[in-house]
Amino acid sequence: MRFARRSFLVAGIWGLLICAVSLVSESWIARNAPPALNHVEYYYGFIAVTLAWQVLFLLVARDPVRLRPVMPAAMLEKFGYTSAMAVLYASGRISAPVLVFVGIDVGFGICFVLAYIYTKAPDQ
Repeated sequence: MRFARRSFLVAGIWGLLICAVSLVSESWIARNAPPALNHVEYYYGFIAVTLAWQVLFLLVARDPVRLRPVMPAAMLEKFGYTSAMAVLYASGRISAPVLVFVGIDVGFGICFVLAYIYTKAPDQ
């Protein structure tokens, strides 16, 4: 259970930091990775949804056994994002430096799978 707690705690804290940086990065992105964002509602909407997931990760870290049923959804969040980024990279639509962050999420996704496997279901 310690592994599950730590995995979800670190993922949640990392995600909160990334969300905080993203909230103040729109103008930097427009300057350094053109073109500028044309649909800021998608950008900020993505950050808001991502922030909600980070809160869920922190909640799972507090009680992995009780919240074990939501772990597959957490895996879907990680692997859905990383799969989409892989397709975008393969089609030349994102740059290689983005893959560093994608790799971190792949790592968290693997940790979530292991946490699910090693966390026993609560007795019912």
